[in-house]
Amino acid sequence: MPYITVDVNLSDFSDEEILEEMFSRNLSDKLDSEEIELIEKIWQLRRSGLDYQKQLDELIYTVLGKLV
Repeated sequence: MPYITVDVNLSDFSDEEILEEMFSRNLSDKLDSEEIELIEKIWQLRRSGLDYQKQLDELIYTVLGKLV
């Protein structure tokens, strides 16, 4: 099955848009305390203008079980 890869920067989306998408995919009720902690850390780093790629990769792996 063919697929398309698209590079997306999360800063292109507002926090509200990301949360809305999570809710639409029923991901909100699947978050545990570790995942919420990672999201808060990403949010803090992003607000400070610091790199949060490592934490984002960790969150993706934790939630999806896939390496980036």
